[in-house]
Amino acid sequence: MTKYNPNIHHRRSIRLKGYDYSQAGLYFVTIVCQNREHLFGNIKNCKMILNDAGIMINNEWLKLTERFKNVQLHKYITMPNHFHAILEIVSPNNNASTQNENTVGATLVVDPNQKGQPQGIAPTETPTETPTEIQNKKTLGQMVGAFQSITTVEYIRGVKTKNWKPFDKKIWQRNYWEHIIRNENSYNTITEYIKNNPDNWDNDKFY
Repeated sequence: MTKYNPNIHHRRSIRLKGYDYSQAGLYFVTIVCQNREHLFGNIKNCKMILNDAGIMINNEWLKLTERFKNVQLHKYITMPNHFHAILEIVSPNNNASTQNENTVGATLVVDPNQKGQPQGIAPTETPTETPTEIQNKKTLGQMVGAFQSITTVEYIRGVKTKNWKPFDKKIWQRNYWEHIIRNENSYNTITEYIKNNPDNWDNDKFY
């Protein structure tokens, strides 16, 4: 089992000053329910059992690639009161359809000196973007915000029509945690962390 390590898995929700969160790269995102309410199911025998609301969360996450064409989704999981995912923003010169969940390489946001400083794409990788492409670039925050907004609307509909559990003013905390994945080792560690999240539920910081 992969033990939770806050230094590896989470960066504080304050964004890196001056960092371009629309640039190509891999990001680990965690979104938490308001008041850490258990809205999406429960853990049974170390497995996440989604309720209808949890299934909705999964479905809306998968639809993100329809709303944002430069996004590829990697490992993710919906937990009783939070959501983990690895999201990849793809360079306009890359074809996301040719990549799979295990792809790690040129699209990583790489810090070659491992000093934690945000690094841009190398000059040889700089995409040639049209004005329209630049205008249509969306940041990580805009993508997460869209997901939060859409799932909130759907959850409200479920409360009204499907007897889903009521919530206190909003289902998600306003902010979220993100971590820029800088190398393959970090990617593999976080992937295992997401995969093993139900196994480690009793020790989870969001329990």
